Amino acid sequence: MENLSDKISNEEQTKNALIMPFFMNLGYNIFDPTEFIPEFTADVGIKKGERVDYAIQLNNSIAMLVEAKELGSDLNNHSSQLHRYFNVTDAKFSILTNGDEYRFFTDLDKPNIMDSNPFLTIHVSNIKDNQINELFKFVKDNFDSDKISSTASDLKYVSQISIFFTQQIVNPSDDFVRIVLNEIGYEGQKNARVLDEFRPMVGRGIQALINERVNERLSHALDSTKTAEEPTSVVVNIDDNNVDEAIKNEIVTTSEELEVYTIAKAVLRNTLKTSRVFYRDNKAYFNVLIDNNIRKWVLRAFFNSVHSWVILNDGNNTKIEFDNPVDLLNFSDKIIAVAQQYV
Repeated sequence: MENLSDKISNEEQTKNALIMPFFMNLGYNIFDPTEFIPEFTADVGIKKGERVDYAIQLNNSIAMLVEAKELGSDLNNHSSQLHRYFNVTDAKFSILTNGDEYRFFTDLDKPNIMDSNPFLTIHVSNIKDNQINELFKFVKDNFDSDKISSTASDLKYVSQISIFFTQQIVNPSDDFVRIVLNEIGYEGQKNARVLDEFRPMVGRGIQALINERVNERLSHALDSTKTAEEPTSVVVNIDDNNVDEAIKNEIVTTSEELEVYTIAKAVLRNTLKTSRVFYRDNKAYFNVLIDNNIRKWVLRAFFNSVHSWVILNDGNNTKIEFDNPVDLLNFSDKIIAVAQQYV
């Protein structure tokens, strides 16, 4: 997407380079004007001849409406046309997109009236695993309006709840800080000064809880996959004269390194069998390997007292710095791309 952003400068290029291929990958015949209808027209009240960019027709009924904007466009305040068309067609779903961001709408709040907020938003350049599962429901061969509608409500409100708590981590609102203070039994005044004093603590408290839960899951995952997948230990017989040197050279695999390994396995679980993912530690860095083969390394992790980073085996030795191993989840696509060469 980054490579294309400099080359796409208008809406038409966005349609041809990004949006039409997106729907083609979902199984729709973009060259069949009876299925993928460009410049779809339906008279709306006093507005005659107004058009929406695409309508997708299945079983002789309009299933989805698609409004396209130029790559990079802010999609806020661009859904009014979809609102009007939604009300006068059979469409149960409408999509607003700029080629990277796709917002999916339906009528959860009032029947036959498109909701103001999408029930699903994805960014193709940073799509999450759970979003892939939801997007899979829109594949032509899987498309079932009733099944999608049955899960749309959960998707919409879980997403909004997630956004709310993300905001509270970054900058807890006064009302939220008051709720926390009430729950923990704080008996003093809850004036502006007190709220400002506790605000960062509330944010840190939520983040600490999340980190703790993530680490618990990673530890559990590691415990359940240790057994035969871990490289066997090498025992070396040494004489008394070499004891000090042996201790000095002893390699200790840290919890942070094991987290990197577990995260890599989680990221690669849909790319290749997790039984093929190994680690090998040495004094200089920590390896994540495929097939326990040092020539098939995916990444090398480095830790010191100042900062931590990984090097990817992508031909460019791309360096990614991180504060916590969990941060590597933000670079799942890059890790997967490296592992693809060993599939």
